[in-house]
Amino acid sequence: MSPAAAAAAATAPMIDVQDLYKSFNGFPVLKGVSLQMAEGTTTVVLGGSGSGKTVLMKHIMGLFRPDQGRVIVDGQDISTMGRQELSTFRERMGMVFQSAALFDSMTVGDNVAFPLREHGNLSEQEIAEKVKKTLAVVDLHDVEGKYPAELSGGMRKRVGLARAIIRDPKIVLYDEPTTGLDPLTTESVDEMILHARERLKVTSVVISHDIGSAFHIADRIAVINEGRIVEEGAPAHVRKSQEPFTRQFLATWFART
Repeated sequence: MSPAAAAAAATAPMIDVQDLYKSFNGFPVLKGVSLQMAEGTTTVVLGGSGSGKTVLMKHIMGLFRPDQGRVIVDGQDISTMGRQELSTFRERMGMVFQSAALFDSMTVGDNVAFPLREHGNLSEQEIAEKVKKTLAVVDLHDVEGKYPAELSGGMRKRVGLARAIIRDPKIVLYDEPTTGLDPLTTESVDEMILHARERLKVTSVVISHDIGSAFHIADRIAVINEGRIVEEGAPAHVRKSQEPFTRQFLATWFART
């Protein structure tokens, strides 16, 4: 690789969404979304219900194919991949669901070990050691034998993150991680996301409508409305935005702070 090519590769975004369009049953949901996410950063996609943010995330995961446009992840165009190739590629990603999506009938240890047992060939001893180490990364200790119902909301979120990162992904996606949480638990989840970026150097994408959380955790914020990115930049830039929807969307939060 030439020095110029190496420099270009080094500065290429981890996730590059290019002019993305998607409709369902003739109803347009994404209308030309373009967004770049740099390696090792946290990007929050902020918007209200029905704005298109979840559909955008599902394109980044390769669960939807665009009607038009491309999704480049870690240098590869996932919008053209076949099912098997996508399945293998998704091993580079971890997903933290809105409700943590833990298996209630499984212990914490078994929940976190689940991806390793489904896709790996480690011994049970190796799995147990990796589970313990991964739980420690999210500041959980000696909880392997507990069940999800025995944990607080914040602890369940941490277990969900541990399961998402146990296979050492380069990208972690969070789906509305603070929805329905009280302020103290929200703060705990925010710190969890920040620590994951600092300790693991992962690229994080957070889908949210929680404005306060977005300003706390984001390196960059993208505001989406009616299928279009209407504002994008560092939190300080977005906070001062003059774009009409962004100003209106942020106004209710500013009024409470």
